[in-house]
Amino acid sequence: MRHGKKVNHLGRKTAHRKAMLANMACSLIEHKRINTTVAKAKALKQFVEPLITKSKPENNVTAEKGTHNRRIAFKNLRDKYAVNELFSVVAEKVADRPGGYTRIIKLGNRLGDNADMAMIELVDFNELYNAGKSKKKSTRRSRRSKGNKENVAEEVKDTKAEEVASESIENQVDTAAETETQTEPEVESTPKPEAEAATETKVEETETPEVKNTTEDSEKADEESTDDKKE
Repeated sequence: MRHGKKVNHLGRKTAHRKAMLANMACSLIEHKRINTTVAKAKALKQFVEPLITKSKPENNVTAEKGTHNRRIAFKNLRDKYAVNELFSVVAEKVADRPGGYTRIIKLGNRLGDNADMAMIELVDFNELYNAGKSKKKSTRRSRRSKGNKENVAEEVKDTKAEEVASESIENQVDTAAETETQTEPEVESTPKPEAEAATETKVEETETPEVKNTTEDSEKADEESTDDKKE
């Protein structure tokens, strides 16, 4: 039975197991992927991922934290070149990933002893697998207290009220503009006939006196002609 078995001993004593995992972790950091058995790959995943987390820039803001994390990594890896590679190349590549730095891919059974084989690799260094995928923004949910939730709800209500008020004002402006456009042609059309009628009456008034004067002159001329004949 498997009660209380948290660590897979891998058929080795403690010193042998730690040395083997350190060598495998150095090989993984150097070559970015290695082939091994499934059991060793799972043990290596638990061994190397906490070290990758300690190498990220966000965990090495100050010089004290940086030296402390480098010493912890060197204690486990036992290779200064692997530590430098981990804190320079790997840390920059893995900076935006919030965990899950390695991937295990099963390869089938080995010919000699029929053991389950697998390939373990660093996720961000597989360019072929990540070529067609777009980077997603990492979103983390933050816990908020009740007071903060109430403040957020009040802000949302205020913004909704402002939007409703702005929409009502825009509607009023639109309706006013429409009424103005409808009333403008009526106002322009009404004064035109009055003006035309006034001009016509003025023209008639100016024409009638001239006609009267001409008729009077013709009558006078006729009278004079008749008087001359009588004489």
